[in-house]
Amino acid sequence: MSDIFNVKDTISVDGKEHAYYSLPKLAETYDNINTLPYCMKVVLENLLRNEDDGQSVGKNHIEAVANWDAGAEASKEIAFMPARVVLQDFTGVPSVVDLAAMRDAVVELGGKAEQINPFIPSELVVDHSVQVDAYGREDALDLNEKIEFKRNNERYEFLHWGRNAFENFVVVPPATGIVHQVNLEYLARVVMAADVDGELMAYPDTVFGTDSHTTMINGIGVLGWGVGGIEAEAAMLGQPSSML
Repeated sequence: MSDIFNVKDTISVDGKEHAYYSLPKLAETYDNINTLPYCMKVVLENLLRNEDDGQSVGKNHIEAVANWDAGAEASKEIAFMPARVVLQDFTGVPSVVDLAAMRDAVVELGGKAEQINPFIPSELVVDHSVQVDAYGREDALDLNEKIEFKRNNERYEFLHWGRNAFENFVVVPPATGIVHQVNLEYLARVVMAADVDGELMAYPDTVFGTDSHTTMINGIGVLGWGVGGIEAEAAMLGQPSSML
């Protein structure tokens, strides 16, 4: 991975060496970093880690965030790549359909379907299909769950297929919980650890979510945005989002 500022360092966790980008090291050159809000430090680390000689992220973008002034008018557009994507079934099913269609297209062109997978961890929580058919009785919960599965059988079978077919893709089954609760209590990593170009890398957990309550995740120090299906799917395909 690129390290144009020579700030990569390592830390040992449970006997494993993790590489990471050190903001204290970068602050030796850009002392404004010490006063940045936490959220801006997360953005800065993201740019450092994804620097690609200016194709999406260049030195000028990193310096713009390192020298960020809260009182100045925003003038530099940056490309942000989240660590993961969280979906609910209302917007997530079309994304899985698109991935499946891409696999068909790749096969028609002579490639292998298995080549098409989400670029980053993508998790779909099935929670937008709940309806209350039974109430005021002891077995209401069980009865509603059975009706839900029967009513949405075709969709759920498709998601079950997707869960098994795609790498980097997880489906949290129906009747487990609402997406923002599951995201907070189960899916959030706070610190990600992943193999990047053959190197074990530690970096802040950040997320794009297709639910308006995604921003609840900021309460535990995970930078998150609620986005539309197009932005989420772009991230799943490895494309950063532009921010001013």
